Amino acid sequence: MEISYFPGCTLKTNGRNFEGTALPLLELFDIHAKELDDWYCCGVSFSQSADNLMQQIAPIRTLVKAKESGNTRLLTLCAMCYNTLQRAIFFIKSDEDKRDIIHDFMYREGTKFYGDEVEVVHLLTLLKEIGSEEIKKRVKKKVDEFKIAPYYGCMLLRPKEVAIDSSNAPEIMEEILEAAGCETTYFPFKTECCASYQIVNNSEIVKARTKKIVNSAVKNGADVIVLSCPLCFYNLDEIQIEIKKEDKNFKTIPVLYFTQILALLMGIKSEVNNFSLHYIDPTPVLKRKGLL
Repeated sequence: MEISYFPGCTLKTNGRNFEGTALPLLELFDIHAKELDDWYCCGVSFSQSADNLMQQIAPIRTLVKAKESGNTRLLTLCAMCYNTLQRAIFFIKSDEDKRDIIHDFMYREGTKFYGDEVEVVHLLTLLKEIGSEEIKKRVKKKVDEFKIAPYYGCMLLRPKEVAIDSSNAPEIMEEILEAAGCETTYFPFKTECCASYQIVNNSEIVKARTKKIVNSAVKNGADVIVLSCPLCFYNLDEIQIEIKKEDKNFKTIPVLYFTQILALLMGIKSEVNNFSLHYIDPTPVLKRKGLL
């Protein structure tokens, strides 16, 4: 099966370990993710102003490219890309006047987009569709007493119109990881915002959020945190180093993309994990658990 694929910017740079594990993972299920030709940045975040139509151009251009690919489904890995593209669909479907203004601006590009031509699907949703039994069949390694804390953050769950699972009590990541033989641990801050781009101008907010999230995962017995957002990865991984400098009693914990865990369990070569991109080195705990 072939599905159109939008990687977004970060997965080609700092998020290479996400893409590098996700695409081989899909191939195990005979799913080929075909990258869009000449794709554009999604715009990074959905505009908070209803009148800022220029910020809608980037995601809508991406959706036009997906429409032109001939596939009705567009796969995303990054939670922020998913959120931005999905909300752009709702925006253009719900306001015909603004849609026409955007189309007029883009008239030289030819193809128009009305909102019903493409379905944006996140990798977690696709794996859930594949199903627990198929996931179990691909597992080559068993791991015992390895507790994983799934972290969702905001972008996969809010607003409710684009949520891939319950906004209050999501379980989709747990279901997939447990199907692969992992033990997941609940921690109260798995849907807490990491403070996102506040890292640019107010890093203290990010430090406070990261400390709260990490402490909660550690307190509930997690060996690692897993997620699906490159910005969350940056905030929860690298910022731990800054917190540790200020608080010697702070206990760090490795942060990984959920695809990295699945790739290791399914026997995909470990090099694709690119652990050099991690600030909190996950290899000691992965070796202790027999995954490396």
